[in-house]
Amino acid sequence: MQATRVLTGITTTGTPHLGNYVGAIRPAIAASKLDDVDSYLFLADYHALIKASDPDLVAQSSREIAAAWLAFGLDPDITHFYRQSDIPEITELSWILCCNAAKGLMNRAHAYKAAVQANEEAGEDPDFAVTMGLFSYPVLMAADILMFNAHDVPVGRDQIQHVEMARDIAQRFNHHYGEVFTLPQAVVDDDVAVLQGLDGRKMSKSYGNTIPLFGTPKQLQKSINKIKTNLLEPGEPKDPDTSAVFQIWCAFASDSERASMHQAFLDGIAWGEAKKQLFERVNDEIAPAREEYERLMANPQEIEAVLLAGATKAREKSAALLAKVRQAVGLRSFA
Repeated sequence: MQATRVLTGITTTGTPHLGNYVGAIRPAIAASKLDDVDSYLFLADYHALIKASDPDLVAQSSREIAAAWLAFGLDPDITHFYRQSDIPEITELSWILCCNAAKGLMNRAHAYKAAVQANEEAGEDPDFAVTMGLFSYPVLMAADILMFNAHDVPVGRDQIQHVEMARDIAQRFNHHYGEVFTLPQAVVDDDVAVLQGLDGRKMSKSYGNTIPLFGTPKQLQKSINKIKTNLLEPGEPKDPDTSAVFQIWCAFASDSERASMHQAFLDGIAWGEAKKQLFERVNDEIAPAREEYERLMANPQEIEAVLLAGATKAREKSAALLAKVRQAVGLRSFA
């Protein structure tokens, strides 16, 4: 039976945080250990250039995110683990796909529409400060997915549109040039939480509301203590369904622990006590990987060697697929 190809990437625009771990790192590593899954896990550093103008930040983030994957047990021998920028076929494919992607489709991308709306509300030109990187982001993401003919792309609900766009682009290409690409599907696992950040919005490096994944226990506790709560006193019932503290708890707790904390909220647990228990629960899960993360960060050449080996392995697949694409569109040798 053919293995299901599953692709997951993390954009290298900041320090890895709890949301990255719960939403991408933990489930992807678990899936990679299944016999019927062929995993492609990568650092989306080309995507980072759309948002980040600080080169040192991009480089440091790439190193930190790679170390995080490895510290939590990613096995490069049973996965394809690589930096996006180490696979030159991706950018070549992105251009070919640009020539097959409808501009009208790109106009409907959520990120572009949000930027245009913000400009219009500010009285600016609709495309003020909008780069071609932002506008064509979905094409690059399509190239990431189609380069390895991924079957499944685990995403949060806010990213479903990008996978659907990749599918649309693949269908259009296949219609013109023959069946080259597998049509990917977005996979949304409702058991995988999209964590709220310190301010109650989605935890995101873009919002600056994250809880860093690694750091000292004291730093982790300090971050958790900053989670926004209301002014309800100890003893007053609290609504677990609207609490970021409870939501993050659920991402780390067992079913019985969730039920127990849910009742504690209804019974009026003090916010300080709830945050203390949250810190202990999160730290219990993170702590075993912390020492390995720090060791890897102190030995960047080890991370580099893993990524370069991963790129060599991945390029066996990407070079073959791109050769097929080039042949299909007419970029052929005369020999």
